[in-house]
Amino acid sequence: MSKNRDLSEIRNIGIMAHIDAGKTTTTERILFYTGIIHRMGEVHDGNAVMDWMTQEKERGITITSAVTTCFWKKKQINIIDTPGHVDFTAEVERSLRILDGAVGIFCAVSGVEPQSETVWHQADRYNIPRIAFINKMDRSGADFEHAIDMINDRLTKNALAIQLPIGQEDSFEGVIDLISMKAIYFDQESMGLKYYAQKIPEKFLAKTEIARNILLENLAEYDDDLMEKFLEEKEITEKEIISAIRIGVLEHQFVPVLCGSSLKNKGVQPLLDAINYYLPSPLDVPPAIGVTVDSNEEILIQPDPTIPFSALAFKVQVDKYVGKLIYIRVYSGSIKRGDSIVNQTTGKKERVSRVLQVHSNKKKDIFELEAGDIAALVGPKEIRTGDTLTTSDMNLLLAPISFPDSVISIAIEPKTKADKENLDISLKKLEEEDPTFRVSQHKDTGQTLISGMGELHLEIIIDRLKREFNVNANVGTPQVAYRETITNTVIANGEFIRELNGKGHFAIVKLKLTPIKLDELKTGEKNTFINSVDPEAIPKEYWKAIKNSALNACLDGPLMSSPIEQVKIELIDGKFNEVDSSETAFSIATSIAVNNGFQAAKAVIMEPIILISVISPEDFVGEIIGDINAKRGRIENIRSSNQKQEITAYVPMSELFGYATRLRSISQGRAIYTMEYVRHEKTPSNIQEKILKKVRGF
Repeated sequence: MSKNRDLSEIRNIGIMAHIDAGKTTTTERILFYTGIIHRMGEVHDGNAVMDWMTQEKERGITITSAVTTCFWKKKQINIIDTPGHVDFTAEVERSLRILDGAVGIFCAVSGVEPQSETVWHQADRYNIPRIAFINKMDRSGADFEHAIDMINDRLTKNALAIQLPIGQEDSFEGVIDLISMKAIYFDQESMGLKYYAQKIPEKFLAKTEIARNILLENLAEYDDDLMEKFLEEKEITEKEIISAIRIGVLEHQFVPVLCGSSLKNKGVQPLLDAINYYLPSPLDVPPAIGVTVDSNEEILIQPDPTIPFSALAFKVQVDKYVGKLIYIRVYSGSIKRGDSIVNQTTGKKERVSRVLQVHSNKKKDIFELEAGDIAALVGPKEIRTGDTLTTSDMNLLLAPISFPDSVISIAIEPKTKADKENLDISLKKLEEEDPTFRVSQHKDTGQTLISGMGELHLEIIIDRLKREFNVNANVGTPQVAYRETITNTVIANGEFIRELNGKGHFAIVKLKLTPIKLDELKTGEKNTFINSVDPEAIPKEYWKAIKNSALNACLDGPLMSSPIEQVKIELIDGKFNEVDSSETAFSIATSIAVNNGFQAAKAVIMEPIILISVISPEDFVGEIIGDINAKRGRIENIRSSNQKQEITAYVPMSELFGYATRLRSISQGRAIYTMEYVRHEKTPSNIQEKILKKVRGF
């Protein structure tokens, strides 16, 4: 690759939506029309290029984010096709963290569905410019205007059509472009590969003129020259309209809405044009922000291939042919095959043996990556998701990626002794790949526990163990991943004064433990530590050991050995001895103090709360609400949409095992639902008693 490459020609985008809105089908058409593939696969046939895992082919859903690169009208488009199921939200989170723009895909019949809201708000957190594509315009019940109304009602007030459909449902023929004022039709004999523009049909002219005037009136807010021309009723060129739309998108003030039917090969090429025209290049987004490793000083990282290399590892994948793949987004500089890099997160130096351009599960060796690229490295062994990679002369850390806590766990054990080692190795590999998958040992029973984001998540993990890793294992029934917290503020002392093997040990610490609210913690924090001690009481050289020990002690709560959260630990006093004090002594004393404090601070159990969204015909709404109430649920909202009702409610995770079967029974199989972890909340005292009795075997 050349250092003279024009970064304005690159688009790093994600395709995001609710499950079954058509993300993978749309991506498949994009790859076909850009010449990357020569035959389109279908999700329902299990042969879509981007759904390459066996589990994806069988279930017809996307499980892991897939990366590919294509070219459209001289623009390089790096695409990540993300999952739509909430159990795999980590795949969306880490993808959005490194992308510059996104395409939100919506079903023309269902409009904004529950997971659509989730991924849209994930993109909000990263300030990602977006365009919207209303898919499935050929489906019975398709309603373009209603879908846009739902987007404006639930997601943003800034969505506006830049296209109109030519017909809907069975009569959907093509799209009207409000910018060029042309009707675009797609040749079905060439599977939509050929498309052509014609005059707008007479019966659509009046509606088109109204829609175009509304569009121009809104765009005039972003461009003074366009405003002047609009008010004076002068001719406005296509170039001027495209420029104004681009400004609005990049400033997060405008979401252009397009439409089509990916399955019927209509509307995808204009979507590709919109990606080129409106979504940002690496030069159009704010520079990445890093901090210096030593002084924590903020640094702006410009997307310049001539400055030192920096990148973020956003995904780790264990490939049976090439080993560990490290997917990276390059923010500055360049990296070549054979170069050495520094993992600034761990301080370790590693060598890059291969640089790969990735197309779903296929790889192509390339020589070099530059600023703006998304690709994979082979060679480094100790890199994990969220690590910052640089050359030795770039001393900085990029912001890591935050992932939600796992909320469900099951016990797993090998069927034979021969399977034990293989199971341990396989679980470690899966844990490296998936930041929301956890492996732990039960403190009392010694059982191996695996934890994840939901029943489907763990079901996929177990299936992969059997098929990919040839591990035979017995699994238990799903269990809720509880947490603990404290309800009282206490002062706790801890001391470690003794002689061991002829050597003295001396450390005394005094801590203040205070319960705090979740919003008082920084993003990603479970607890916080504050040092208020006088250096004369405890020298600075012991402070780090005390902090680490205090936070580590929070992993083992007093009630059921669950992690304890939402606690502020303040070091307020202590004593040391110049001869016998050490980091080890202060670590032990701190652990004793924290455990003493937890015992005295009236700990309580917290249970995971799930936001559940149920979409059902009106006939079954009463019984569904009654069932949610019986499960200790709190109804949040009831909304009407297309002769159906959407019920959203907060329900404890422990009440939702087997909910799919229950809902099918209530609704005669006509209702659908999604679940999303929200937070942990304190359990009612009567529920806590039941949990503790079960844990203690009473």
